[in-house]
Amino acid sequence: MLLMGLVVFGFMWLQQPSEAEMAEYQRQLDSIEAVQKAQQRTDVTAGNVDTISAAEVTHLKSVLANMPEGNATINNEGVILSLKDGELNGTVTVADTTVTWDEVAAATSSNPAVHNLAVQAVQRALDVYAKNGSFAASLTGTEQLVTLENDSLKVELSTKGGIIARATLKGYKTYKTPQLLLFDKGDNDYSFTLSNNTQRFETKNFYFEPQHINDSTVLMNLNLEGGAQWGLKYTLVPGSYMVRMEMVQKSMSRLIPLNINLVDLDWHQKISRHEFGKQFEERNSGVYYKYAGKGGDVKHMSENGSDEDEVKEQLKWVSAKNQFFSTVLIADSVFTTANMTSNTTNDTPDYEKYLKDVNIHTMIPYSSDKAVPASFYFYLGPNRYHMLSSYDKYSPKEDLKLTHLIPLGWKFFRWINTGVIIPVFNWLGKFMSNYGLIILVLTILIKLILSPLTFKTYISQAKMRILAPDIAKINEQYPNQEDAMKKQQKTMELYRLAGANPMGGCLPMLLQMPILIAMFTFFPSCIELRGQSFLWANDLSAPDKILEWSGNIPILSSLFGNHLSLFCLLMTVTNIIFTWLTTKSQPSSNSMPGMKWMMYLMPLMFLFFFNNYAAGLSYYYFLFTLITILQTYLCRFFVSEDKVRATIAENSKKPKKKSKWMERLEEAQKQQQAMQRQQAKANNAKRRR
Repeated sequence: MLLMGLVVFGFMWLQQPSEAEMAEYQRQLDSIEAVQKAQQRTDVTAGNVDTISAAEVTHLKSVLANMPEGNATINNEGVILSLKDGELNGTVTVADTTVTWDEVAAATSSNPAVHNLAVQAVQRALDVYAKNGSFAASLTGTEQLVTLENDSLKVELSTKGGIIARATLKGYKTYKTPQLLLFDKGDNDYSFTLSNNTQRFETKNFYFEPQHINDSTVLMNLNLEGGAQWGLKYTLVPGSYMVRMEMVQKSMSRLIPLNINLVDLDWHQKISRHEFGKQFEERNSGVYYKYAGKGGDVKHMSENGSDEDEVKEQLKWVSAKNQFFSTVLIADSVFTTANMTSNTTNDTPDYEKYLKDVNIHTMIPYSSDKAVPASFYFYLGPNRYHMLSSYDKYSPKEDLKLTHLIPLGWKFFRWINTGVIIPVFNWLGKFMSNYGLIILVLTILIKLILSPLTFKTYISQAKMRILAPDIAKINEQYPNQEDAMKKQQKTMELYRLAGANPMGGCLPMLLQMPILIAMFTFFPSCIELRGQSFLWANDLSAPDKILEWSGNIPILSSLFGNHLSLFCLLMTVTNIIFTWLTTKSQPSSNSMPGMKWMMYLMPLMFLFFFNNYAAGLSYYYFLFTLITILQTYLCRFFVSEDKVRATIAENSKKPKKKSKWMERLEEAQKQQQAMQRQQAKANNAKRRR
């Protein structure tokens, strides 16, 4: 393969044209271009112009004649034409010049260049209207915004495409604006594509007629040929963040064959930035979706960068999710398949305004003879646990699992959050309004529950500290590597007689880890902390910056950011103090001299890792570690080491049955000693030879 590659590249190098040949080739291209430009100038001077054919004129009249009375106008890219008394009239604007229909239809022109552009514009308009057939009349119109609102949500519907163009969440604000737009006009659009055997009709191209049914319901309607109608009916559910969207139609089987059983849906949204800490918000934003069925899981695309996914199974809902807010489209039936892309905005001019650019293409079941062939719910609101849980009532046949929009960790840690942490947190919120104090009380409650484990850890550490001199003597007695098994046996025998367990301090700490991990996922997702101030922190859901600098330091900025968070710094300091206390209470060992250095390195790594996280999380870990340090000193005050020594002495006097593990250890030692003796004999025999 290497030789073949060398031959191919060698041949290409030998066959490349010389500079003289390249210059001659370029000269020929320039000559051809000059001749073409000269011919174009000759054609224009001679008055050679494009013309509208008789067939195209007839087609234009036919399109306009089939439009509903009062809306018989073609309006597309500067082309405005209408039909009056069987004759076409209107204007065409191209290149900042407006010409009449009579001038466009003429065979000659005093300005051939403009004339030709006008003819091409009319031909393009005719093509657009011809492709849209029965829907062509709705291509012309004026965009209007129709508002629906309740105490929680305000939505503005656009007649262009019949979509929800803007959604405002009441009672919330962003880091820089007094109101929170979940998405603004131009940031959210979706379109249904209807089709017959020869044509495709994209609803985003049409102007709908709004009809107010009542204060909370608006119908966006298209009046089509032969009395057919197609529209989207929106109903804002009172007192909620839900918007009901129904596809309604009448006599559509005249336009769409019954053999068409699917409709395409294309949804595009730019996920807006709302929080002060953009980097962390971006890492918690993306596309979520749920598989259809009672046991359907909730999945999501990568949130750390751009991603694309193709799902061939049926879906119940799809969502463009932010850290604290989501837009969720829930189907009453199913989405049959989905192709989804999620792109970051890092390299775009919209970097500061948007987090992700999301595109979702899916299909839904459809039948042209049904009055309501498809219906949906739009959830446009906050990622608040109890609220999302209450919306399961909108799908009585299956659990919507909307609470999975809140990332609360893997299954076991999620159970801790949903079963313990969130109920206690909400219960404390009934009595206190300051969330900094709520976190303090919650931390104290958790530490009280875990206090038996903390006490057990201290007792184990005390025993190990008392046995440290005896362990040192054993190490001095068996310094050689070949005696490692015997040294281990003596050490374990000492532990057994003293009733000490070298893992006794680690096991209680491991039992606390699930709660620590659960809290790690809870605080960054807790919308209750959003905008809540405490001490110097203006927002417990964002970093509490006390020092900030400009500039971008490679690698460091992506990990640490361009600021320093005080709660994170306090957490790091308390972890270093706790590490010092822990290492001080443990017997020293020269076998692993780098271990102590590694133990001090971990808190410093936490400083880099947590600096961009929510202040509430760092504040919790700071309190947790600080209370642990206080518990350690309390244990030393109330627990007498003399009593621990006396307990060890009593345990050492009691006869104890060897455990099976100790028996296996002794058996392994005997086998090792036997092998060492055999190896020594073999070595001696070799020396004699």
